[in-house]
Amino acid sequence: MGVFTSVAIFLTIWWTVLFAVLPWGTVTHADAGIDKGDGGDPGAPVDPKLKQKFLITTGIAIVVFGIIWLIVWTGIVKLPRLPSEY
Repeated sequence: MGVFTSVAIFLTIWWTVLFAVLPWGTVTHADAGIDKGDGGDPGAPVDPKLKQKFLITTGIAIVVFGIIWLIVWTGIVKLPRLPSEY
């Protein structure tokens, strides 16, 4: 697995995990009983804790990528190679 392929796979895993992690522990303004006033979305989070969620996402993505890399490295699943000459 080349560097470009590895980075592309890692970023795909990272974004997928991010969307799974974002709702964890989220308290909305409606849940907290805070009135947003005119034009405010009551479903907006009070404190999204994005830095913590980015770190959790990165940790999970590293573990998942490591498992995928190990599967490819051992040859259980082979990635097709592009031809070097057209």
